[in-house]
Amino acid sequence: MPEINKKLKKNNYEPIINEKIKFAKVRLIDALGSQIGIYSSTEAFELALEEGLDLVMINDKSDPPVCKIIDYGKYKFVQEKKAKEAKKKQHSISIKEVKMRYKIEEHDYKVRLNQALRFLQSGDKVKVNVIFRGREIQHINLAIELLHRMAKDLEKVADIQQLPSRDGKNMIMVLFPQKVKN
Repeated sequence: MPEINKKLKKNNYEPIINEKIKFAKVRLIDALGSQIGIYSSTEAFELALEEGLDLVMINDKSDPPVCKIIDYGKYKFVQEKKAKEAKKKQHSISIKEVKMRYKIEEHDYKVRLNQALRFLQSGDKVKVNVIFRGREIQHINLAIELLHRMAKDLEKVADIQQLPSRDGKNMIMVLFPQKVKN
C-alpha cells in the first residue's frame, strides 16, 4: 500500500521556477533585491545559472511578470516558516454552549455560571440555552429573568451579543468575552 503524504496542504501553491517560466519577457530582480531590468525568460534563466541560483517567478499578474534570482530551497523554507508563524498567531473563536432549565437549583446555577466564566476567559463565545419541556413554555418570563441574572453575574468579563430570544422550545442568549484593556 503506498504511503500517503501527510504534508499535503489544501492551497499548496508552488511558484514557477527555472525553465518552466514560459513568458517572452520578465522583470528581473537579483539576489540582493535590486531590479536589474527586463530580460527574456531564457536570458534570465542563464543569468541565474551563472550565479548558481534559481529563477523564481514572484508575481505573474504584473506586466511583464516579476522573477527573482534566489536559492529556491531557502525561499521555500522562509515561506513555510512565515506561514507557520501566521498560523500560530491565529486564534479561532468557537461557541461553547451552557444548557439549563428555568427552574434550576442555586448550586447547579453556580456550576453553569462557572462553566460560562471559564469559557469566556479562554476567549470563546458562550451560548446560554434555557430548555423548556411540555407546558413549561408558559414560563418564558422566568427564563428571561434567569438569563438576565446570568448576564449581570458575568458583566465584568462578558458583553451580550444576542439578547434573550425564543428559539422553538428554548430561550437563547449569546455572550462574548470583553476585550482585555492594556
